[in-house]
Amino acid sequence: MSKKKVEERVYRCANQLVAKKGYVSPADLLVQMERLTPKQLEDWRFKRIPYLEKVTLGNLSKMNHILSTLKKYADENNLKPSITVYKSWGKGAKRTLQFSKKGNPNLEKLYATHYVSRNIGSRQN
Repeated sequence: MSKKKVEERVYRCANQLVAKKGYVSPADLLVQMERLTPKQLEDWRFKRIPYLEKVTLGNLSKMNHILSTLKKYADENNLKPSITVYKSWGKGAKRTLQFSKKGNPNLEKLYATHYVSRNIGSRQN
């Protein structure tokens, strides 16, 4: 898929998520784009997968492009960035989950940033 097609898909899926939830997160976007299954996301949350990128569909360059396009989309649509701490689910000690293999802080921050509609309080369900 060309970069232009990926960008169009990011924008379309992000619009759907913001309309439905009032925000868009990279994890939800990857599920919406079918680059990650809900089961894979759940397995990661329960520590059955060591880092999220291990199971995403597409190479790291494609993932970086999706994340940067999402940030661009959020800027253009005046969405408020909100860093979210992802902790593991299930029994035992809760640990901070890792998105990337090497845990690069900048990349981890991109994955952990949710973009929230500034109109969330006036949204109708």
